[in-house]
Amino acid sequence: MSADVLSIATENAKLWTSDLFDSETRAAAQSMLDTGGDILVEPFYKDLDFGTGGMRGIMGVGTNRINPYTLGLATQGLAAYAQQSIGRKDLKAAIAFDSRNNSKAFACKVAEVLSANGIHTYLFEDLRPTPELSFSVRELGCDFGIVLTASHNPKEYNGYKVYWNDGGQLIPPHDKGVIEEVRATRFKDIRWDANEALIETVGRDLDEKYTDMIAGLSLSNAGKTDLNIVFTALHGTSIISVPPALAKAGFTNVQLVEAQSTPNGNFPTVASPNPEESDALAMAVAQAEATGADLVIGCDPDTDRVGIAANDGMGKMQLLNGNDTAALLVHYILNTYKENGTLPSNGFTAATIVTTDLIADISAAYSVPCYRCLTGFKWIADIINRKPEEKFLVGGEESYGYLIGDAVRDKDAVASTVMIAEMAANAKAQGRTVLQQLEAIHREFGQYQERLISITKKGRTGAQEITDMMTTLRNDPPKTLAGSPVVIAIDHSNSTQTDLRSGATSSTELPASNVLQFITEAGDKVSARPSGTEPKIKFYFSVRAITGDSHAATKTELERKIDTFVEELNL
Repeated sequence: MSADVLSIATENAKLWTSDLFDSETRAAAQSMLDTGGDILVEPFYKDLDFGTGGMRGIMGVGTNRINPYTLGLATQGLAAYAQQSIGRKDLKAAIAFDSRNNSKAFACKVAEVLSANGIHTYLFEDLRPTPELSFSVRELGCDFGIVLTASHNPKEYNGYKVYWNDGGQLIPPHDKGVIEEVRATRFKDIRWDANEALIETVGRDLDEKYTDMIAGLSLSNAGKTDLNIVFTALHGTSIISVPPALAKAGFTNVQLVEAQSTPNGNFPTVASPNPEESDALAMAVAQAEATGADLVIGCDPDTDRVGIAANDGMGKMQLLNGNDTAALLVHYILNTYKENGTLPSNGFTAATIVTTDLIADISAAYSVPCYRCLTGFKWIADIINRKPEEKFLVGGEESYGYLIGDAVRDKDAVASTVMIAEMAANAKAQGRTVLQQLEAIHREFGQYQERLISITKKGRTGAQEITDMMTTLRNDPPKTLAGSPVVIAIDHSNSTQTDLRSGATSSTELPASNVLQFITEAGDKVSARPSGTEPKIKFYFSVRAITGDSHAATKTELERKIDTFVEELNL
């Protein structure tokens, strides 16, 4: 530990023993000062980053922690920026919160600060899904919105996500503007003198409008009453909205995983409430196999991500990754629109740059453009905003997030659950399992296999390690992968794409982002990206082949190819 780091932490902690803070916080800060070492440094060595979408961190006392004071600082800065940029003081904002520990108390504190700044604040009466907040911002005519959540992070975390008046998360110039204002705000600037008259409770009326909208997305009723679904809320917010939305859409055979249905910020039955991880869905899978269910569906705590498992036709449930689910959804929606004769001539799909190319391939077959964007659903929302003359149909990202229609401007696990169930019901009505439907798609468009590897690097040293890994890849990129030359290198940090055979460069025409991508002559792709919300660096692998006699054997070959990539990159 350097003397400078300790000095910064000490000075920061001393402020937290002042009268700006409550007695309990002052006592905790003093105890850390008395103890010293990492107990002091980690919470106080820096300010918790307010990134382009908000904040996420471990809860506790300190400048580098989520607590009422760091949230107050962010909210005061956000309020000041919103009033300056919009040009009036009488703004409106909506606040939602999930099932995490302290989320409700944090939401109330945020509402108090907004009201103290003269902003009319709609505060949900209880936990609600993140996508309902996005819907509400537009439905209530708000200038911005806030969700208190740390999404799928472990129980120690909480966070703060900001949405603008379009219902999407912050993008330029607002993201940078809010960041600058938050950094310029001091704890003494926070207004805590709440104006209760400006805090309005939001109840069930808005829930009904939200689930009515979702039910209206339906394209077919085929097989809905015959589909057997097991649903798990993983102790999160989805229990509020998913079962009612499924019922309203016509699904009558839905089993809940009762042990995971009660909201609980400690997530007692799972190590991580992340449906991307197989262990999170283990209880639901066991229940589905015991009852002969067709489909398992599980959502993360704030209900923007959804994971599924499908019956293999022999009673065993098989987990699908986010790319497979996205492909199934896109194919179902476009194909059903076409069969119904209602495919819009101006429709489009969207996918992020690290999501499977299968979405673009399917879209092209239906003469529907697929627009690509940076990682993060705020960029899909941005595409929707920039193309008002076109109609957004469906989009997704590999990290288990999907969106149908444009009433919400973020990934929506409630609507996605309903449409995934509809896709599965439709397949069953045609005598196919979901897995057989996926195989049919692969045989028509090419068999893709993807894999994500996340490497966690915690703390101040971990951040530097992630930076060093990206620098090494940027300065010394792979020349070949699994024997195929790397022919295209894309560095999104400067928005350039280079053809390594000719040396020609071109623009990606996307905003700058710290992402590297390498494409081989065989058409395979490797992407590297530090996470914007977790202390991780993520590697995305995508390979493709023509399906042979056996779909399973081709999958095995593709997995071995990815294994080779991982070995060659020393991961």
